[in-house]
Amino acid sequence: MTVKKITGKVHLWLGLTSGIVVFIIAVTGCLYAFEAEISNLTQPYRFVEAQQAPYLPPSQVLQIAEKTLPGKHPHSVQYGQPTDAARVIFYHAHPEYYYALWLNPYTGEVLKVRDMNKDFFRIVLMGHYYLWLPPAIGQPVVIVSTIVFVVMMITGLILWWPRNKAARKQRFSIKWNAAWRRKNYDLHNVLGFYMTWVVIFMAITGLVFGWRWLANGIYKVAGGEKTLQYTEPLSDSTKTAQMPLLTAIDKLYGQMKIEHSDAETIEVHFPDNKNASIEIAANTDADTYWRTDYRFFDQNTLQEIPVQHIYGRLKDAKAADKLLRMNYDIHIGAIGGFPGKLLAFFASLIAASLPVTGFMIWWGRKKKKAVTARKVAVPVAASLS
Repeated sequence: MTVKKITGKVHLWLGLTSGIVVFIIAVTGCLYAFEAEISNLTQPYRFVEAQQAPYLPPSQVLQIAEKTLPGKHPHSVQYGQPTDAARVIFYHAHPEYYYALWLNPYTGEVLKVRDMNKDFFRIVLMGHYYLWLPPAIGQPVVIVSTIVFVVMMITGLILWWPRNKAARKQRFSIKWNAAWRRKNYDLHNVLGFYMTWVVIFMAITGLVFGWRWLANGIYKVAGGEKTLQYTEPLSDSTKTAQMPLLTAIDKLYGQMKIEHSDAETIEVHFPDNKNASIEIAANTDADTYWRTDYRFFDQNTLQEIPVQHIYGRLKDAKAADKLLRMNYDIHIGAIGGFPGKLLAFFASLIAASLPVTGFMIWWGRKKKKAVTARKVAVPVAASLS
């Protein structure tokens, strides 16, 4: 058996066993590609009329949020551009709840409250991450299926490679005037070839999220010296608080607005307890995440606390740190702006089509073999009668 025949068998059986999962991952990724743009177009409460007035400080936003959702602890508030509504996140793992509240940052008027666990894009994301299964079950299935898909892309390239120069030109284009079966074959092979060079990066960056071994391996090979595990440093509980907590948060927020005057978003995290630190994240590009400055402050002394993981000050990040911080933006194409997202969208769409066109190729060949076998069997049976 030749190398191509062996490769073909591997490609076929891996495709048949993982096709449904790959289809779900690709379709949900395709749907999620323009989540921010679609949400902004369809949810007018995300925006307000700009005013010549300062934003309400985090302490007042916190009080409004707690009155709106009593019994729920606000996790953070994000301030954006002058026409952006402030967004308050309520999140807790046990018991689990996840709400988002939008309010006018100038007046404090509550514009919308949503249970994000029922949000369309949140449901899509859970399918992309876990196939809508419990994370302990869904995540390993997604990881294994993604690894299988990477192997399939490699074997697909081997199968695509033309045997001679005469066939090479045809492998780059679809013969639209051919019969349906030939068009389906071209859609699988030609589009699969073009898609592979994009999706292989999307698959690897997707694996980095769930496969810690791969993430650490890439980071170390790139020369990384920190840890990838995000943790919030603790405040010094032996120190006496200089001022009330909410006053301290407002003071730090004002300080961050001055130090990060070019930030497009500033997100203030409210401490869960007296030992937690105050985290404030300033992002100079609201369309991506990797440029964010993550800063942590002792809630008693208000001194900044350095961290040993990659999610700290951007100026302290080395090349390896930036590479891993870029992982999400690379995965969704945002690293390339709108054209990058568009490329990721079409690559995901083509990836979703491959299990379908591949199955149709296999099914067509199976039917053809069955028909040929019947044609051979009839004259043989007649000769024996």
